[in-house]
Amino acid sequence: MQYVIADQENMLRDGSIKLHGADGFAGMRRAGALAAAALDMLIPHVVPGAITAELDKLVLDFVLAAGAVPATVGYRGYAHASCISINHVVCHGIPSEKTLKDGDIVNIDITVIVDGWHGDTSRMFLIGDVPLRARRLVDVTYECLWLGIEQARPGKHVGDIGAAIQAHAERQRYGVVRDFCGHGLGKLFHDAPEIVHFGRPGTGPELRPGMFFTIEPMINLGKPGVKLLDDGWTAVTRDRSLSAQFEHSIGITEDGCEIFTRSPGGFDHPPY
Repeated sequence: MQYVIADQENMLRDGSIKLHGADGFAGMRRAGALAAAALDMLIPHVVPGAITAELDKLVLDFVLAAGAVPATVGYRGYAHASCISINHVVCHGIPSEKTLKDGDIVNIDITVIVDGWHGDTSRMFLIGDVPLRARRLVDVTYECLWLGIEQARPGKHVGDIGAAIQAHAERQRYGVVRDFCGHGLGKLFHDAPEIVHFGRPGTGPELRPGMFFTIEPMINLGKPGVKLLDDGWTAVTRDRSLSAQFEHSIGITEDGCEIFTRSPGGFDHPPY
């Protein structure tokens, strides 16, 4: 794996892992803070009866008012400022006239571009009176995120992140989705390295200061298999079991990592 010092001359997706300096960290803090603030803004609106297209419009207006751009609008033909994934939808749920119902669990995923830097984050929301097994899935998925983040420090490897997530999820007899993964980001939306949420310790690229990437485990109540719907975006569990996901964007520092997408209001985990 090739590592390169990031500059304006090599901000192309060429398979190399970019190592960023202080300017990159400053840019990612701004982008991450706005993405997290957009999720905070949604909290009072994500309730039974909410229409997902209207939630998406709130995100669009919030991001544009801040002088930023939603990264997903126009990305590979996608037309919305967020992905809203309900119950057995694993990821990339498309906002529509669908309404949220009591008992639903919902992931909302937002990526913004601020001064060219991408802030990418998602959180789960509990709608009304959610059954215990669904709340437990959400809790364990959040725990998986943090166990992965704890491995994100210099000298560790990508495989250490995935192994920690997989071990915790499978102890609960949950399935770890293998079809989607975390990714490098920065000036690019998706870049090297891929951060898979399963694997063996000590494998994969070594983590070095200046690396930026997301950790975003998708954990299923049932088996790990997923399928893509005909719209080309929406991924659902094959066995129609519930699925949950949390995502943070992070940067590797000299002695650990910095999380760019922490909630400004402290609302990183439901209930809010």
